[in-house]
Formats: sequence, C-alpha cells, structure tokens
Amino acid sequence: MAASPAIEREISAEASLMDAQSTPQGRFRGDRWRILLLRTGLLLLILGVWQLISGNPKQGFALVDQFWISSPSLIATRLAEWIAAGSLWFHMAITLQEMAAGFIIGGASGILGGVVLGRRELLAKTLDPFIMGFNSIPKLALAPLFILWFGIGMEPKIVLVATSTFFLTFLSTYSGVRDTDRELVDILRLMGGNQRQIFYRVVLPSATPWIFAGLKLAVPYSLISAVVGEIMAANRGLGFLLVNAQGQFDTAGVFAAIVVLMVMGLVINAAVNRLEHYLLRWRTAGNSEH
Repeated sequence: MAASPAIEREISAEASLMDAQSTPQGRFRGDRWRILLLRTGLLLLILGVWQLISGNPKQGFALVDQFWISSPSLIATRLAEWIAAGSLWFHMAITLQEMAAGFIIGGASGILGGVVLGRRELLAKTLDPFIMGFNSIPKLALAPLFILWFGIGMEPKIVLVATSTFFLTFLSTYSGVRDTDRELVDILRLMGGNQRQIFYRVVLPSATPWIFAGLKLAVPYSLISAVVGEIMAANRGLGFLLVNAQGQFDTAGVFAAIVVLMVMGLVINAAVNRLEHYLLRWRTAGNSEH
C-alpha cells in the first residue's frame, strides 16, 4: 500500500533534517547553541545565587552583608546611573584609547622586531640576554617610573601598555619565524625565489598563527596595564572610576567597574578571534578539504 503524498513529504523533510544534523556544519551549529544555552544558564544561576545570599535590603536579611559583595541588582542600578550620566562612556573611551594606542604601538613594534631578529640569527644571539633581562622585569613595576617621566595623563598608560604588548608579540613572532620549515625555504630558493618571495610566501604564512597567538595573549595584558596605570595615578578612565568608587566605600560601584572591564576584555578578545579567523581562512579551508 503506497504512502500518501503528505506522509512522503513529512518523511522527506525529517530525512533532510537528519542529514543536515549529521554533517559537521550541522553538528557545529547544534553544539554552538547548546554551549550558548549552558553558558546562559550558568550565568543566570550565578546571578541568582549571588542575589539570594546578598539578600534584599528592604527586608533586612542577608547571608552576607551587601557592603562586602554588593548584589547584581545594585550593580545594575549603578551601571544604569553611570550610563544615564554619561560618565561610563567617557571613562570607557579614555581606557580604550590608552589600550588601543599602546596595543598598536607595542604589537607593531613587537611583530617587526620578531621578524627581524627571527631572520638575523647573529643579531638575535647578540641581543638575547638584553631582551630576556628586560622581559624578566615585571611590567607593572615600571608604572611608577613612567608616571614620573610622563605625568598622570594618557602617555604613561600608553607606554605601559606598549611595553607589555611588545614582549608578548615579539617572543611569539620570533618563535614563529624561527619555526619556519627550512625545507620549504630551500625549495623556493632552488626554484629561483628571492628573499622577498621567500618571506611573503613561506615565512609570513608560517609565522602568522604565532603572531595572532601573541596578540590574543597581549589583549588582556594591555587592558590590565591601562587600568593599573589609571589606578596608580589618573583623573579619568575606568581605573580611576574603580578607585573613586572604592574611596567612597561604594562596593556596587567597584563591582560595576569590574563587570565593565570584564565585558570589554571579552568583546575585544572576540574581535581578535574574528580577525584571526578571517585572515587565516585559507588554513581553515585547507583543513576542511582533508
């Protein structure tokens, strides 16, 4: 007995759905939504427990006094006040400017230095103890010196961010250049390739994943450096906003500034990941072919 056209269409649709879910792309989409739901549920659970133990100030009951841990509702209220007053955007813009300027300067100089020393072995061996010596200095310990030199404006924060970013990108880029497959270099040289062609066709593609690894590692450190500089001496920026709230014993304000910094770090790191995925799409395409 033949099935009706409606039943056949339903069976065909279900089969197509199962085929789509069985493909790597389908499984990836399913896993992505599942992970997103799990993360959202975990975040809501944390916020709910936090609100519960901090209590309701109107009822006067709390497992932990709000002076110590504040509460999600009070933090949201403080953020809303800062947004309405415009102060949050102002201080966030200052911190982003310091971070971006230092990140660009330090990242560009670190990549350039890593490429140059990675291709000049004699120069690298000569400068190695000096570079390792400067790198062993805790970068945050340089903040008082930079403030002494440049004052309390944006300049010392930019220099501090650039210094932290430089060494992370330099060491990663240098390792990537030195890790280039020598056989590929020799083959291209035998085919008549010059140094420029060897660099752009072999060395740079080989070192690019290392460069992005250094940049991704430098993102949180650049934000930390900018904020620490502001905490030590500043009259604007998120670090100043945090210290100002602490000086007024405003626990909700301190947590609100921390939340903003955490969200900023996540967004910037996601942007770097997207840029890496775009620039290295050739590597993803090559892996999918296999």
